[in-house]
This record gives sequence, structure tokens and C-alpha cells, in this order.
Amino acid sequence: MLNNKWMRAAVPALLIHCSIGTVYCWSTFKKAIAEQIGMSDFAVGWAFSLAIFFLGMSAAFAGRMVEKDIHKSSLLACICFTVGMLGTGFFIQFTTGVFALIGIFISYGCIMGIGLGVGYLTPVKTLMLWFSENKGLATGISIMGFGLAKAIATPIMEALQSSVGISGMFYVLGGAYFVLMMLGHFLLKKPDGWVEPDDSKDSFKLLSMFKDKTFVGIWLMFFLNIHCGLALITYEKQILGMAFAGSVAVVSIVPSVTAAFNALGRIGYSTISDKMRERNTVYKIIFSTSIVATAAALFPFAISNGANSVVLGAIVITLLLVVNLGYGGGFSTLPALLSERFGMDKISKIHGLALSAWAVAGITGNNMSELILNATDKSYDTILFATGALYIVALAICIFMVRGKKVK
Repeated sequence: MLNNKWMRAAVPALLIHCSIGTVYCWSTFKKAIAEQIGMSDFAVGWAFSLAIFFLGMSAAFAGRMVEKDIHKSSLLACICFTVGMLGTGFFIQFTTGVFALIGIFISYGCIMGIGLGVGYLTPVKTLMLWFSENKGLATGISIMGFGLAKAIATPIMEALQSSVGISGMFYVLGGAYFVLMMLGHFLLKKPDGWVEPDDSKDSFKLLSMFKDKTFVGIWLMFFLNIHCGLALITYEKQILGMAFAGSVAVVSIVPSVTAAFNALGRIGYSTISDKMRERNTVYKIIFSTSIVATAAALFPFAISNGANSVVLGAIVITLLLVVNLGYGGGFSTLPALLSERFGMDKISKIHGLALSAWAVAGITGNNMSELILNATDKSYDTILFATGALYIVALAICIFMVRGKKVK
């Protein structure tokens, strides 16, 4: 009864991804950490950038381990992620200033980031093996958990900060996520009869993938989707604050809605891709709708100069919903697209390498917006110009570079 695709793939994947996906709750407690240790929000913000960087880079180099032993990788993910959370709580509670900042960078950025990358990659191939006829749906279910984690955990984190403090929050959640990820670790299992091919004589060179035009195109469009998404999503509350001046209720409610759309994009776009003749069509839809939404927001946002406007507000909300849909959908459709282009044999390695784009975008996305705001005296319409132009570049790459044939 327990040996089926739901209990051996979908449920453990959700347990792991719903735990590690709380990395996107960073804005919920960033300010509290900065105040507690006596450092600026900008300085503390680098912990999140480091976490995303180590997520992408650890995934890039963990593919071989994940292919050989998913239980070893799921255990490593559990230990690194929870130790990183507990370590973050320790440095917040017992140190201040630069020492606390360095400790948080190591715990939250490096150690937890490694747990994020290994944990993100671990269930993906197992899901595609169990759901061989619906690979998009399978990866969408799991990666939806990563996106949905923010909506689930945010109110819990806010309640814990009020009751046990910021360091206590990390201790409680570290223990809770250890239990959830360990349960996922014990349940996760590849289908009976599946044996990974012996790679002792494998001459495949991972970095040689960057000589393949199709892979480079996929890497670039994946990077640009994350970069643009982070550039807007990271400053979601500030953009809403400009569009809805004085409306605290709207600014506090809309992020929960956009988080839900992020999760919906993960399950929706990937499921739709199963019905398409060519999965890359999903990315064409993502970039086209993002270009239209960005262009629609530009004119009223620029002429209003941040003034309160019902029209502006509706367009800005639509923009954020469209961007969140595409941001989530880009993640969940990626594994199935890669398997369509390059086959299943080395999918964990190739998927991990593609996730290195996430590492780079984690550094560039929100920092591009920060630089633009500092250089233009808080000009959010300039951010829209920049992201809109990059979405156009991404669409061109999608159309002209990612045209490989399906693997038979």
C-alpha cells in the first residue's frame, strides 16, 4: 500500500520542498535580524543572496551523488538545512555586529544553502521515474511545494517571532523541519526494478554541456526568468506601496496572493506542458505575458510618479501576478524540458548544472533593483524598463536558441 508513486515520490518530495522553500520567507524576518544584531538591512540581505548562490552551486555539483544515492543526498540535505537554521538562531542570540553577520552568512548562507540545493534536486528524477507519462505534473507537484512554503510558513513565522523571539523562531522551525525532512528521507524511493547505469566508465563531462547551443539557451532563459522575477518580487511590497499610497491592507494582503500564484504557476505551467507538442512553448508564453504585463505597467506608473491610482494599482497587481506565475512555472517546467532535450540517463546532473543559473540570478536579480533605486532616487519605473527589456531578450533566446529535437 505504501509502495506507490504518491507515498514514495510525491509525498516525500512535498515534505522536503515545503521545508526548504521557506528560504523565500526571508523578507518576513530580515529586518528583525538586522535590528537584533545591530547591522543594516542591506548588509544582512546578503545572507539571502548567499543562500541562493550556494543553492544553485551545490545543485550544480551534487548531480552525481543524487543519481547514485538519493537517500544519502536527502539525509545530507536534511542535516545541512536544519543545522543552518539552528546556527542562524545561535548567532542571532549570542553575538552582535560583524561577528553575528559572519555567523549568519556561514549558517544561513553557506550551510543552509547547500541543504537547499541538494534537497531541491534530490526528489526530481525519482518523481519523473514514477510519473513517467506525466513528468510535468510530477515535477510541478514537488516544486509547487517549494513555492507554496512561503504562503504556509509566513504567518507561522510571524506568530513565532511574537511569542519566542527571532532566535527562538529559528530553533523551533529547525526542529520541525528536521522531523519533516527526515520523514521525507525515509519515504523517498525509486521504483522497484530501476537500477542506475554504472557510471564508472562514463566519459560524460558535465561542463561540456556549455558547448551545446540548446543547453546554453535553456540556461540563459532560465537565468533571465529568475533574474527578472527576483528584481520585481524582492521589491514587491515597495512597488505596491507606491501604487497604493497609504493602503496598508492592500500592501499586506497582496503578497500572500502573489505567493499563491507563484505556486499555481509551478503546478499549472508544468501540467500544461505535458499536453504540448513542444515544452519550450511554455517559456514562450511566460516571456510574452511578462513583456505585455511590464509594458502595460510602465506608462501609468511613470506618469503617476507613484501617485495613488485605481488603474495603476490594478495594473501593478496584474503585473506581479503574471510575473509570479511565470517565475514559478519556469522552475517546474525545466526538468521535463531538459529530459525532452537530453534524455533521462543523466537528468540529475544536467538539471543540477542548469540550476547554477539560479545561483547567479540570486546575486544579480535583487541587487540590480537595489542599484537602480540608489542611482535614480527610487525610480521603480526604471526597474520596469530594465526587466521588460530583459524579458524581450529571453523571448528571443527561447525562440532562436532552444530548438533541439526530442530525445527518442
